[in-house]
Amino acid sequence: MDVRFINPFINGIRHVFSTMLDTEVLIGKPRLKDGGEPSADISAIIGFSGDAAGSVALCFPTRTALAAAGKFAGVEMTRDHPDLGDALGELANMIAGQAKAKIDGFDISISLPRVVAGKELKMLDAHNTPVLVLPCDSALGRFTTEVTMTLGTRRSGKTRAAAAVSA
Repeated sequence: MDVRFINPFINGIRHVFSTMLDTEVLIGKPRLKDGGEPSADISAIIGFSGDAAGSVALCFPTRTALAAAGKFAGVEMTRDHPDLGDALGELANMIAGQAKAKIDGFDISISLPRVVAGKELKMLDAHNTPVLVLPCDSALGRFTTEVTMTLGTRRSGKTRAAAAVSA
């Protein structure tokens, strides 16, 4: 894995959860996603464009999503709470912003967050773009962060996956 692109997300997750939720996050061994596995019940997704394109998604089981959003907002959350999407979206926005600031030498823009909810959602990613899964454990519960990024043609003349496995 190219740590120039992965470490900023790891550090962003740790920083945001530590400062905004007063919760430490242990991040397990990164792995490439198996295309058939479900991602989550609730996901907060931020897209990237510019010199690198892709997305970061915080993928939560319902219980962890409610605990994280509730701690962030300072209120008890339910799936129907009107601030659930805003709270989770803002957490994803802060993590993406932290990562973007640490990826040197690339002009990258981030989109507004989108939060989707369902039961065992599957992210339908581009077939040839690897998705890096960062397993995360915290006192609020387990979740994963999924990162996919390709370097754009503006920088190198070729598109290549930033999270490709090296031999």
